[in-house]
Amino acid sequence: MVEARITVNGEEAPLAPAAPHTTVLDFLRERGLTGTKEGCAEGECGACSVLVARPGVNRPTDWVAVNACLVPAASLDGQEIVTSEGLATAGAPGTPPTLHPVQEEMAVRGGSQCGYCTPGFVCSMAAEYYRPDRCAHEEADGASDAEHGPNGFDLHALSGNLCRCTGYRPIRDAAFAVGTPTDEDPLARRREEAPPAPVATEYARDDSVFVRRETLAETLRLLRERPDAVVVAGSTDWGVEVNIRSRRAGCVVAVDRLPELRELRVDSDRVEIGAALTLTEIERRLDGEVPLLAELFPQFASRLIRNGATLGGNLGTGSPIGDSPPALLALDASVVLADADGEREVPLAAYFTGYRQSVRRPGELIRAVRVPLPLSPVTAFHKIAKRRFDDISSVAVAFALDVEGGIVRKARIGLGGVAATPIRALATEAALEGRPWTAETVEAVAPVLREEGTPMDDHRASASYRSAMLGQSLLKLYARTTEAVSS
Repeated sequence: MVEARITVNGEEAPLAPAAPHTTVLDFLRERGLTGTKEGCAEGECGACSVLVARPGVNRPTDWVAVNACLVPAASLDGQEIVTSEGLATAGAPGTPPTLHPVQEEMAVRGGSQCGYCTPGFVCSMAAEYYRPDRCAHEEADGASDAEHGPNGFDLHALSGNLCRCTGYRPIRDAAFAVGTPTDEDPLARRREEAPPAPVATEYARDDSVFVRRETLAETLRLLRERPDAVVVAGSTDWGVEVNIRSRRAGCVVAVDRLPELRELRVDSDRVEIGAALTLTEIERRLDGEVPLLAELFPQFASRLIRNGATLGGNLGTGSPIGDSPPALLALDASVVLADADGEREVPLAAYFTGYRQSVRRPGELIRAVRVPLPLSPVTAFHKIAKRRFDDISSVAVAFALDVEGGIVRKARIGLGGVAATPIRALATEAALEGRPWTAETVEAVAPVLREEGTPMDDHRASASYRSAMLGQSLLKLYARTTEAVSS
């Protein structure tokens, strides 16, 4: 193994003497790059965002914004990142640097006041500035709305960034004012070259080690030897444990760049999604082919989180309030579990066994998620939370119905936040199947859905509120379905 190094703003920086659990945020600040700020240490404020060179969806490289507070620095061994300091262009000796177009717009339009959150906003905004299909959106409609500017800028790119000073309007003005990268822009040109390839890493300090193997087979052999290892991809869950609860692991194994976990295939009978593809990659590569997932993704945390989070990680944690399990349950999905001896496929409905527990055995990891085809035509994902974006669900409900000749032939309903595990609403499904899809049926079945699960009182919602939201979700689905048909 060669010495672990990260390319930061065009210059290589050795990882040593950082500990294996050191985050990118701390790694950068220890090197004087203090534009990267710590606000929450949970991936909710975006003050720490930086740009990472990743395999592109429509070209060799995309500049992707991620939360530096969550990502282990060791996971970026051999990779390339740009901070807010690296966006500006150096001037002649004795002269200040030339601001990046995003920085310039933020400055002249009053998008920065106290300045604490500004570097994070700038990095998230720069990622959207360099998004290849942003210009295509601009050319397609050329009109501004509440969420897209006339320049094609998608404000959801900033959904993971918080600011307490400006009221957001000048930040939005800056986002809607940025132009198109010029041919001389070095970061724009960089997109035409391949990103750094993943490198094998074994970075050890004291009593802990961070490991990345080159192949799935090597990784599975390692997990057999170290069944106590923590497996990470985007680290959006484990990073919080490290920062807030001071969790440490003797061995952390990265799987985010394993080629075998990053495939996406659409066959005649199923869609197979690699467990280490980020949600952003899945969203852009599927491009609406699975409508229920297309409805889920914008409600899943923020763009910063979706740039790192994976389906494998969301299912692997076994959380009863994860957003993807209800949708995948409604889609009749299954998971492909792999270990050193081979693979097995498990229906997701049989995967969860208890609070944050599953049938996954020591040394086993999720390789892929499979969604059978054809898809049910009537689908919806309802997330009830205190904030519209970047929040944890109080209740999540996913529907997938086959309605033929006005009769519900098949019903699949996934629920989150109402039991110790994500569950199927089996009683409600049975009550719907074989009955006409009418207001009378929905009124009769909504009370059944209200009784599903074992909701509890906590700081997010009361048990009675959760139950009420279940029943309302079915009424909402029917109302929107009939509206769509009538229109």
